[in-house]
Amino acid sequence: MLNKLHDRLGLRTNPVIFFSSALFIIVFTLLMMIFPTAMSDGIGVISDFIITYLGWVYTLGIAIFFFFLIYMAMSRFGRIKIGDDDAEPEYSGIAWFGMLFAAGVGAVLLFWGAAEPITHYANPPYDGVEPQSDQAALEALAIANWHIGLGVWIILTIPALAFGYFTYKRKLPPRVSSIFQPLLGDRIHGPIGKTIDSVAIVSTVFGIAVSVGLGALQINSGMGIMYGVPLGGWIQAAIVAVITAAGITSVLMGMDKGVKRLSYINILLAISLMIFILMTGATRFVTLGTIESAGYFLQKLPVMMLFNDAFADTGWIGSWTVFYWAWTVTWAPFVGLFIAKISQGRTIRQFVVGVLAAPTTFTLMWVGVFGLSAFNIERNENGTLVQTVVEEGDIPAALFEFLGHFPLYQLVAAVTLVVITIFFITSIDSAALVMDAIANGHEDPAPKKQGIFWAASIGVVSASILVAAGDNGLTALQNVIIVIGFPVWLIGFMQMWMLVRALREDAGELPPMRTRQWKQVIPIEEYHRRAQEDFSSIEEVTIRPEYELGTEPEFEGLVPNTGQIPVVTAEDIAEDAAAKKAASKPAEEQGTHTAVVTGDLPATDIDPKK
Repeated sequence: MLNKLHDRLGLRTNPVIFFSSALFIIVFTLLMMIFPTAMSDGIGVISDFIITYLGWVYTLGIAIFFFFLIYMAMSRFGRIKIGDDDAEPEYSGIAWFGMLFAAGVGAVLLFWGAAEPITHYANPPYDGVEPQSDQAALEALAIANWHIGLGVWIILTIPALAFGYFTYKRKLPPRVSSIFQPLLGDRIHGPIGKTIDSVAIVSTVFGIAVSVGLGALQINSGMGIMYGVPLGGWIQAAIVAVITAAGITSVLMGMDKGVKRLSYINILLAISLMIFILMTGATRFVTLGTIESAGYFLQKLPVMMLFNDAFADTGWIGSWTVFYWAWTVTWAPFVGLFIAKISQGRTIRQFVVGVLAAPTTFTLMWVGVFGLSAFNIERNENGTLVQTVVEEGDIPAALFEFLGHFPLYQLVAAVTLVVITIFFITSIDSAALVMDAIANGHEDPAPKKQGIFWAASIGVVSASILVAAGDNGLTALQNVIIVIGFPVWLIGFMQMWMLVRALREDAGELPPMRTRQWKQVIPIEEYHRRAQEDFSSIEEVTIRPEYELGTEPEFEGLVPNTGQIPVVTAEDIAEDAAAKKAASKPAEEQGTHTAVVTGDLPATDIDPKK
């Protein structure tokens, strides 16, 4: 039945993955619209339970992720390339970093860059720290750098590395289920694999939906401050609709004309905004403070990584750290596949160091510029940021209140609105393309209607949450993401195990380090479609994992593979054929009874009577 519906709609994807994901999204949206209070309360109860009794899984988990990545970079596996052994990076270091920054994280920096430091500056989470003191400022910057800097990239690097290996080394379909191939084998194409992929798609929809919802809150606040636009769930839903429509337009334009161009423009605008804040504010204070805060961040990192608020038990850990990690892990499949795609040709060591170090360094600068400028405003310019963000709880308005203390406010604020909007448009577009690839099982062009559906799903989920929550939009978004993110967080532990298992299988145990060379795997339904369409390249793909003969690695106890594959010439083939033909003749036709024996044994006369 699903196949008939799939064909009737003109789709080209996996029917089970597509329709099961779509059904969950549609049912959730309808329930949020029909029973808003009951749904919000129910999700809130589950969220509170996770925070209270399972929050430690997040804090301990990210420490495990971090040390695992250090091990991967420093071990012998660090020399293995993402992609084929002879692959070279497609992008320069600068271009690579720019695309990392554009991977949906820029919006996070814009939303929280000023809001989080000023919040922790006024209300330090650690005992013994006086609010709005010098110590509180350093603590606030360190926490913000952890939450929207290194911590985020630790979480994103795990699936990115796993995707990179299984999709571009083992040539498996670009699906989360492919990562489980060492454990499940061909069952990644069965019900278990389809369930994993459906969960990944749903989590991505909700993760990006929360991001778009936060963006709508921020845009609504900015428009309210600048143009007097009223605040409210329906206004925010309308903003989501506009962003979603723009995202769909970008999907229709394609990757090269859509996401890529918008990303480059937005990166330049965001960096220009940071430089503008630095040059027109307290430049010397901000520069010195940023350098100092970087050192304090490194000093404080072990404490922040494992902090659980066990003694005070104020609930701070759930509102901040657990929310951040749950939010990040939900859109990790989308960002992870994107990072893996642009990182082919780099070694695992280069990948881990680059993905962790480059964005974290930029975050240290961004948070330093925005956070220290906010502190300077509060201390020396009678600022109202603490009142707006902490006392009134209007976090979405923080950025525009902050910009009001700088020259050319109307122009800069308007440009900032554009930057925020473009960040979320590119997030929707990129996420739609990635979710389509996960559902399809390949990255070749697919019907545009599929990408349109995924983009629209993000907007519909985001709008339904905002409308149902009313004035409590931020809390509702946080609760939903904590609930959705928990099972995806557990998958992260499995990804580490599968990655190490695959590396040991492919790279062997003895030097020199060479890996199996795998054939490209596509889903069986796509294989049949291509066979019927008479694709000339059908012989170059397979429906189950298969590596090229002669590329096996070396293992202890086995004869080492030298890596040398004998070259067979036309003369060799002719001689072999002649020998087989001669051997197949009856003894009488050969005129002799001498058996030809290869090797060191001499030829022996054989009496046919015997």
